[in-house]
Amino acid sequence: MTTATVSPQPVIAEAAVPHARHAAAGRPLAAVTGAEIQAPLISGGHVRYANLDYGASAPALSVVSAYLNEILPYYASVHRGAGYASQISTSVYENARSIVRDFVGGRPDDSVIFTRNTTDSLNLLAGCLPVTDGRHDGEVLYLDIEHHANLLPWQGVPHRSIVAADTITGTLEAVRAELGQGGVSLVAVTGASNVTGEILPIRALAALAHEHGARIVVDAAQLAPHRRIDISADDVDYLAFSGHKLYAPFGAGVLVGRPDWLDAGVPHLAGGGAVKEARLDGVSWATGPARHEGGSPNVLGAATLARASQVIAGLDQERWHAHESAIRSFLVEGLQRIDGVTVHQIFKDTNPETDTIGVVNFSVEGYDAGLVAAYLSAEHGVGLRDGRFCAHPLLKRLGLPSGSLRASFGVGSRLEDAERLLAGIQALRSNGLGWDYVVDAGRWVPANDTRTYPHWAPNTPGTAGAAPCIDD
Repeated sequence: MTTATVSPQPVIAEAAVPHARHAAAGRPLAAVTGAEIQAPLISGGHVRYANLDYGASAPALSVVSAYLNEILPYYASVHRGAGYASQISTSVYENARSIVRDFVGGRPDDSVIFTRNTTDSLNLLAGCLPVTDGRHDGEVLYLDIEHHANLLPWQGVPHRSIVAADTITGTLEAVRAELGQGGVSLVAVTGASNVTGEILPIRALAALAHEHGARIVVDAAQLAPHRRIDISADDVDYLAFSGHKLYAPFGAGVLVGRPDWLDAGVPHLAGGGAVKEARLDGVSWATGPARHEGGSPNVLGAATLARASQVIAGLDQERWHAHESAIRSFLVEGLQRIDGVTVHQIFKDTNPETDTIGVVNFSVEGYDAGLVAAYLSAEHGVGLRDGRFCAHPLLKRLGLPSGSLRASFGVGSRLEDAERLLAGIQALRSNGLGWDYVVDAGRWVPANDTRTYPHWAPNTPGTAGAAPCIDD
């Protein structure tokens, strides 16, 4: 059994006094469900949970939770019932398409297809790439910095990848050079890195793709919760994102984009609702979103995703960006002042004030990332992500093959969350661990942990290792 060495109980260092420009982040920008939950500390007592893991799944907006409770009594099967509740559910579900289309600046004829998540959306598109005489019309081009959702679906079709340069400018030139070789039908790119939070120049990449006869799809899972998106203005052909990162529960996803490829593609899920007419020996498939939404859809997931979109669209953009930028700058500056802590980024020319979202990636010298995450949770009530973030090629390229740490935040965050994280890291560097830790089923956990879950949650030993960071 792997163990971690115990050092004397740490004394929490006082966080640096925030600069005046950080005042915008003193309070949450919007209320989220669960903002005041109490996390038990391994040494005893409780503290307000500091949720710095928005990039994995963001908490539901309070107004979205209220909306869910309002529509839940009317939940029923959609498209198939003449009853009152079915008609209401169908109306809510179909109206969600218009709301989402408007949210991303979609064109009037763009299809809006609800899926399970961003990964599902991109897999759907991979099945709709144009084919002539049994051969794909071109290859998919993607960068080495992508999340697996925007990497693995393309490996089942003709594809090529390129290594992003260490600058945005150099990366654009690399993409231009590769497109110049010809034969690319689709460029697949992230809107913002899920690892470092750096934003890519989507409009410029779209222009390059179209200049060389290709289309572009943007993985906006991380971008949509942090920035306005306008696919019409940016000339983006396809966009995918998820509700669970956009402050909506249930994990519904969406694919928005030009209908011609989607209407001609192989139906993503063969089943009821996706057909015009089914026969014992064949089928005539529907066109439009129904073609890819076989079976009973996630009505409440689509509805809450749409409601969250409305709330985010209504935020004052200046206050929104100021709130997020204040937390990020405070956290980055604080981490950089701690000896032995490294903040990671991909591009040298990223402007941290304008070209990043609420994601900060870092590592602590001498400590496994999983151990630091377990320590912060157990001793400080801070939740963040450790591992390889489903972006293995990028982590290897950054020199972090065993993983790093990611703090991510959003509209429900407050500066105190970042202060607590900084105090915990400073205490770790100054005094070491305050508890014994062991590896259980591939994950670091406190030894002899007597803390319990709420009475309704199964307190099952070993569940911490359900997704070992060596594989994540």
